[in-house]
Amino acid sequence: MKSCKRFYLIATIALLLGLFGAALKTKAQIYEVGASAGLSYYMGDINPNKPFSQSRLGGGLVFRYYENTRWAFRFAYSYLPLAGSDAVAKYRPERGLSFKTNVNDFALIAEFNFLDYFTGSGRTYWSTYIFGGISVFTFNPKAEDGTELCRVLTDVDYERGIADGTKKYNKISASIPFGVGVKYSLTKRTGIAFEWRMDMTFTDWLDDCHAYYPTYDDAEDQPFVHYSDPTGFTTDESGANKIKYIQRGNKNNNDWFGYLNVSLVYKFVVPKKSVCDAGENKSFKYY
Repeated sequence: MKSCKRFYLIATIALLLGLFGAALKTKAQIYEVGASAGLSYYMGDINPNKPFSQSRLGGGLVFRYYENTRWAFRFAYSYLPLAGSDAVAKYRPERGLSFKTNVNDFALIAEFNFLDYFTGSGRTYWSTYIFGGISVFTFNPKAEDGTELCRVLTDVDYERGIADGTKKYNKISASIPFGVGVKYSLTKRTGIAFEWRMDMTFTDWLDDCHAYYPTYDDAEDQPFVHYSDPTGFTTDESGANKIKYIQRGNKNNNDWFGYLNVSLVYKFVVPKKSVCDAGENKSFKYY
């Protein structure tokens, strides 16, 4: 997992550097605004290996800037509902855990087109592309009844001092989004794109499942035990669980989320002053 993180980080930096290098050669400015919609899903301790399990309908807004026919970058806001359940994923059904959360994601992404493409081109109507970037997002996992799980002692990580429940995790985190897609020009001003985006996050708390089960002398000492251990997996007949370090989740792997979506955009072209003076455009010849 750590080697994968390094690979994606290096690939993202390379994309961004290539984008900024291309910016020095541009002769015009092409902007696009639009919206996206599609399926969002979660992968983590509750669902480690089933993409699109318990998918939800998500959406967002897109603002894209083309530096030339190969490089572009975009700012995107995405609203992505996520959910996970042991009963559905069947990875560790004995836990009986479940959650739901809404992710509000703000991303800056660089794109590389494999063909010389921009919306409205008279020569290349479509292109596949890859992308990568950085994002910041908010989340707040809840139980089915709406209880905020971050306010409940659900995981005990003694090494980080969360055992007494006074130290809560941060509900703002960052991720590295990356993926592939295909773009197509519908008209001179409108375009459509289909893409599959994955986000490698820097948090293991999307699902409120991190390390160990909490310990307590009896059920009355832990009034929210039905959230942390709904099936009584770690308790004895008296309702007590005095054994520390019973694994509840994998604290060494962070959570992921994905977004399979389609976007519609409208194009604006703003020539630079030098282009207007010269009466030509060498970067975007076909709009």
